[in-house]
Amino acid sequence: MGQVKKLQEEIIRLKREKDILILAHYYQRPEVQDIADFVGDSLELSREASTAAQGTILFCGVTFMAEIAKILSPQKTVLIPYPLAGCLLADMAHPQEVAEAKRSHPNAKVVAYVNTYAQVKALSDIICTSANAKMVMEKIPGEEIIFLPDRNLGAYHAKTLNKKVALWDGHCPVHQRITWEPIERVKKAHPQALIIVHPECPPEVTDRADFVGSTSQLVRFAEASDAQQFIVGTEEGTLHQMKKRAPEKTFLLPEPHPICDQMKMITLDRVYKSIKENIYQVEVDEEVRIQAGEAIRRMLSL
Repeated sequence: MGQVKKLQEEIIRLKREKDILILAHYYQRPEVQDIADFVGDSLELSREASTAAQGTILFCGVTFMAEIAKILSPQKTVLIPYPLAGCLLADMAHPQEVAEAKRSHPNAKVVAYVNTYAQVKALSDIICTSANAKMVMEKIPGEEIIFLPDRNLGAYHAKTLNKKVALWDGHCPVHQRITWEPIERVKKAHPQALIIVHPECPPEVTDRADFVGSTSQLVRFAEASDAQQFIVGTEEGTLHQMKKRAPEKTFLLPEPHPICDQMKMITLDRVYKSIKENIYQVEVDEEVRIQAGEAIRRMLSL
């Protein structure tokens, strides 16, 4: 533990010396979250990246998240501690497939979940996150939507919309593996616990949960609720912030614990190397950046 603390202190010293903003997603390792200037979900991190005063942003997350920072702040240097940290959900929407879907549905608006790469965002009409997907789907003009790439998130909100929604056949493998049976086992052992889950979970889970929300919404709900026990259906890194904000409460995970190995590729050692050597800069093609930026700003303007 002493070595971890020493490395954290050195990273904090370097970020202050070099005027670097460190952003971290909730799914990061606890020791990485603790050296960040801001920890949040995709929507919150997008906003922080767009308003950062620092000239350099170090993004502790997967590649598509760091791309957003570069798209919104092209004049800034954006670093990612491990450039091969990807997203299996984002991999499920290829630009060529999206272009073909647009040709097949010429009247449809493309609503792309933030878990997509820059080239896909550039082909989209607007971006959404799990926190604002319903609002974006409601407010975008037109009566037909192509929602990509997460079918569970799209389906969760589509059932309340008076629009035709074509769902992409993609999913987050981490959340897809959160099924009802293991949650039910935890519930039987802790009958007073509330079940709170991410909308990327399968319908069998979201339909039975006590609360469904984005990662930040789950954290805030657990903090504000009068309940003392929670069964959490999202990536296990989220529990670090829940425990910090409500240390007197109990947070439980179904087995096997939901872990994103891509997010866990970001380690303190890699953060230190990136910030010390100024390596692994994120770049986005300029034409793609402009088009993707328009779609992202349409979301932020809402």
